[in-house]
Amino acid sequence: MSLNNLSDEQIILELTQRVKQRRLNLNITQEELSKRAGVHVQTIKNFESGKTTTLLTFVQIIRAFGDIGALDSLFPDPGISPVELLKLKGKERERASRSTNDKSEESSW
Repeated sequence: MSLNNLSDEQIILELTQRVKQRRLNLNITQEELSKRAGVHVQTIKNFESGKTTTLLTFVQIIRAFGDIGALDSLFPDPGISPVELLKLKGKERERASRSTNDKSEESSW
């Protein structure tokens, strides 16, 4: 199913239904999931019915499934941008300066 043409509310409902289906595929009850996630069973029921919940609850449920690594595929780590890399690099030296000891050893020309 393409989520591109759905409203925000429809996407939330689809997401919560996928979580519910994942729970059922793993043969986990709402009570068991609530214990694993560390939330009240009513929180799981509210989540699965599409009622307002927090992002924290979503993360706790995903972690309880053992699927927290799946979030990496959703938003992979971009690393350091080239602009930031240049800022961190700073200005490189292009020449060596004469040391103060070199003055005492002047050429005898």
